Amino acid sequence: MDLSKIKAFAFDIDGVATDGGVFCNSDGDLLRTYDAKDGFAIRMAVMHGFPVAVITGGSSESIRKRMMTSGVKPEDVFLHCRDKREQFALFCQRYSLQPEDVMFFGDDVPDMALIIASGCGVCPADAVDEVKEVADWVTAHPGGRGCLREAIEATLRQQEKWVFDAVDYKAKF
Repeated sequence: MDLSKIKAFAFDIDGVATDGGVFCNSDGDLLRTYDAKDGFAIRMAVMHGFPVAVITGGSSESIRKRMMTSGVKPEDVFLHCRDKREQFALFCQRYSLQPEDVMFFGDDVPDMALIIASGCGVCPADAVDEVKEVADWVTAHPGGRGCLREAIEATLRQQEKWVFDAVDYKAKF
């Protein structure tokens, strides 16, 4: 697969960056678990100048806080999205991107429009069948268990940007 033209990454949270499980605490906040290796891949993308967006139906501020620890800018974490095309267009406009410049990850029906519109539509191994049918890439890993890492790392490696600089990493994170 030619990943040389990918300039940015965008993804859903539940079922992609997480395994889709949600815990509710006594305050009503929905809590999720994230894979640290996925987080590192996001950091590597950010370190090498790739804009990264989260476009999710989830509305918990904990999502924004977690993504910020991975280097995602707070303004690029779009919460409570019901028609994700609007936020995707805003993200593309903000960074002068065309939809085909972006790799988008999704796992369920609300993500299909962006999977189709993006330059490379990716879904985890455990995505719903409708999404698998339209995705360009079905990862070997399930959501929340390395699907982001798999595709981001492959993209950066193909572009010869999967290079770790400890000094830069320490300065940025």
